[in-house]
Amino acid sequence: MRNPIDVLNSLKSKAKAPTYHYERLYRNLYNPEFYLQAYYNIYAKPGNMTPGTDGQTIDGMGMERIGKLIESLKDHSYRPNPARRTYIKKKNGKMRPLGIPSFDDKLVQEIVRMLLEAIYEPTFSNYSHGFRPNRSCHTALLQLQRNFSGTRWFIEGDIKSFFDNIDHTVLVGILRRRIHDEYFLALIWKFLKAGYLEDWTFHRTYSGTPQGSIISPILSNIYLNEFDRYMEQYMASFRNGARRDKYTPYWKLHEQIRWLEKGKYKPEMWEEMDETARDTALREIREKTALKRQMPAYDPMDTEYKRLQYVRYADDWICGVIGSKADAEKIKLDIKQFLSEELHLELSDEKTLITQAKDKARFLGFEVFASNSDHITTSKNGHKMRSMSGKILLYVSRDKWQKKLLDYSALKITYREGREIFIPTERTYLINGDDLEILNQYNAEIRGIYNYYRIADNVSVLGDFYYVMKYSLFKTFAAKYKTRISRIRKKYGYKRFGVKYPSKSGKAIAYLYDDGFRKDNRMVSAPAMDVIPMVHRNLNSTSLISRLKAERCEWCGAENVPIEMHHVRKIKDLKGKAGWEIVMIGRKRKTMALCRACHDKLHAGKLD
Repeated sequence: MRNPIDVLNSLKSKAKAPTYHYERLYRNLYNPEFYLQAYYNIYAKPGNMTPGTDGQTIDGMGMERIGKLIESLKDHSYRPNPARRTYIKKKNGKMRPLGIPSFDDKLVQEIVRMLLEAIYEPTFSNYSHGFRPNRSCHTALLQLQRNFSGTRWFIEGDIKSFFDNIDHTVLVGILRRRIHDEYFLALIWKFLKAGYLEDWTFHRTYSGTPQGSIISPILSNIYLNEFDRYMEQYMASFRNGARRDKYTPYWKLHEQIRWLEKGKYKPEMWEEMDETARDTALREIREKTALKRQMPAYDPMDTEYKRLQYVRYADDWICGVIGSKADAEKIKLDIKQFLSEELHLELSDEKTLITQAKDKARFLGFEVFASNSDHITTSKNGHKMRSMSGKILLYVSRDKWQKKLLDYSALKITYREGREIFIPTERTYLINGDDLEILNQYNAEIRGIYNYYRIADNVSVLGDFYYVMKYSLFKTFAAKYKTRISRIRKKYGYKRFGVKYPSKSGKAIAYLYDDGFRKDNRMVSAPAMDVIPMVHRNLNSTSLISRLKAERCEWCGAENVPIEMHHVRKIKDLKGKAGWEIVMIGRKRKTMALCRACHDKLHAGKLD
């Protein structure tokens, strides 16, 4: 069987040839090595221990399970299980539906995802950043900041219920342009039409890609790549003028100042002037220079100079328009028409806003606006310039970090004489954890919000967030030990709050985060950073696949036997009472390769 990496590289090498059509993709689903690679890619996610509608989880993974999947795909009897519907809370308080597929379906979907990514990723637009390798919210925001300078209008895009309204026929039609393998396309149809189970009632799916499925992100990017290409063409056609016309009052003053410096007051005259005359001359030059610096060098209202910029992260997108408001309104109307006619998507008129650049638009949780500052900086060559004028600034709003505090139950807001009073509060749901777990949770949440907003131009405002979190931590420890904050601070440290814990070298100390909040444009690699931080996550990748293929039980030592991988959600869930738990804790693994007999005994509580 071919190595999956070699197959994917081969597919990727042909991706940029527009006339190349992919055939015989479905046969890759007969390759056990692809399933092992897919298993390795997704095994560490805690959600794999949540059962789907078939009641199965990742636990018990083995070559026999893979073999049954392959046989069902070969004879085309494979049918994805309907996803188990659940709901998660959105930031606006509403509930978002989430589908939980069975683990066997996740394995097949991961293989499909790898194949689709190899085919389409090299052809995706540079203006697309969501769910893509080496791209993230940060790359989208920094591209916006870099490319949108001088913008006069923002168009904030909002597609109504995008993931629920993807047209299946349009999507498969897009795929069919490059993929000439009807078996492979039929498999994607099966996933799209698998439906979902809610309250033990089956519901068919007529549109959309199920949120929570592994293939939804890549399918959504393939779908919206059509929009990206449309916007690239629109940007090129909208472009007009090589540069703005000069602003006449500015350049008149510029010439007057030059005449004053080199004509009226020639260099040799300065030594002959008395102090009063020199002060008068300098005052005249300074006044005109100050007036000049308040003016733009190039006409910002030049109707012949037009530019359009665009950036997208998943279904969130934003345009920057250098032009009139009428231009922005026409662009919005044209986008609405394209999405409706070509992709059968609806643009929300109420939420797709046209905002003046000096006001604040919203994108990916940041406030975005164009600076009108006249602040003067000096270049390396000694030239003075207004480097901030028209520059795009990214701000973290007070609403965002305040809502985080309320979500964590770390803050209570009261009102006194019409003023908001912030009161840090204890988090009673954490007090049953040990000291280190509580501290780690606070540190993860502080670092989480800082990592996301570290590129903000006003990131230092997170100092206020930190103050509330710090005193919430003090109060949580005080509630845990039924004492006062002053005693907690005396015990754990006034200058640096630290918790002692045992380590291999003796006792170590974990400290509360205190490294400050400075702007930092270095990339954070994770594409989804604005999430609830996970404190405990073991990504130990020690030869998972070779352990599965070795056919050796890691408990009884039996060799040449079928292996089933035993999984636990988190290492901290193990109590350390049974012998097999002690082994897993000692090896810091969430998996153990067991023969079928040992695995059955483990679940029967008889393995020790």
